[in-house]
Amino acid sequence: MTSPPRTISTVLLGCTVLLPVDRRSGELTAALERHGAKVRVAPALTIIPHVDDDELIAQTRQLVVDPPDVVVATTGVGFRGWMETADEAGLHDDLSAVMHRARIVARGPKARGAIQQAGYDADWVAESETSAELRDFLVAEGIEGLHVAVQHHGSGADGLDEAFEAAGARVTSLTVYRWGPPPDAALVAASTQQVARGEVDAVLFTSAPAAREWLLAAERADAIEGVASRARDGRVLVAAVGPITAGPLRDAGIDPLVPDRGRLGALVRAVVTHYGGADAPFIPTTAGRLGIRSSGIVLDGEFTPLPRTGVEILRALAREPGHVVSRAALVAALSTAEASGHAVEVAVARTREALGGIDLIRTVYKRGYRLDVIDEEDS
Repeated sequence: MTSPPRTISTVLLGCTVLLPVDRRSGELTAALERHGAKVRVAPALTIIPHVDDDELIAQTRQLVVDPPDVVVATTGVGFRGWMETADEAGLHDDLSAVMHRARIVARGPKARGAIQQAGYDADWVAESETSAELRDFLVAEGIEGLHVAVQHHGSGADGLDEAFEAAGARVTSLTVYRWGPPPDAALVAASTQQVARGEVDAVLFTSAPAAREWLLAAERADAIEGVASRARDGRVLVAAVGPITAGPLRDAGIDPLVPDRGRLGALVRAVVTHYGGADAPFIPTTAGRLGIRSSGIVLDGEFTPLPRTGVEILRALAREPGHVVSRAALVAALSTAEASGHAVEVAVARTREALGGIDLIRTVYKRGYRLDVIDEEDS
């Protein structure tokens, strides 16, 4: 029986976090749950490991016979997969001798970590984690007449082989894993619609190909406009592990939260800081500091679940805290097909009932409703 993750904080209590990722989703889920989040996993892609093992082993044998001058590692998971395949084929010692003689360059800290884990040293690392920086560095250094072995990442062509050949190098290309289709395309489509409807508080991406495929799934599900709109006005947090992963999101008009360091731990800390730091999106009300989540509210650190319509009403009132919002505007905020002035009154009544003695919503006679915020003069 698996024990529940140890709770570190309750900062993400009430937050539903979507992970459209395959690799290391379990690790990321556990880290988020330790802060109180509820996590949904809907991988937009899968990793097909050790593609064409026979070909990879044959290429590795050839590298032992014809050693490369330069070895390029583009991903940590791909480099580890290559080493594992060589080990299983009984080529570990021979390949190790080749690696120790070659100059090894890495496309980012993750690849460097895998190189070090295998017992080697990276001679140079592209800190931007881009193939372009790695390409420009080697071409500028001069690789004419050299043998360059390139371990490719799963998204396919990155232009390195062609650039190195154009610079006069002889290239051996190794693909260790590839991206495959999602295990459940319907689940991915449903996840995009959940974000568009406001049922998710945060979406976290750890690879550019997964981000790109999830956005394409959102387009096919007619959810992309809803996703982008909620991201722009802060109703859903979209976060990416690094600038490369953020690229497809920015192309779609979404400006994601990106941590200072491209690590899963840094990504989790950035999300926790967003919701619990000094600049967290809280509203000072007469009942306490209010945070609105997809499934309820957090008031002075305490989570209270609310019906879906109650969350929608509070989100509409929170766009301009303290200002009166008309019934007509609140009707437009409700996602139900039967939304009406009466539906608004029912939603407000049920929200007040769910809140018990907490008085957050004020009725303004003949005008509408407003949040009972603390005026600056009063504070």
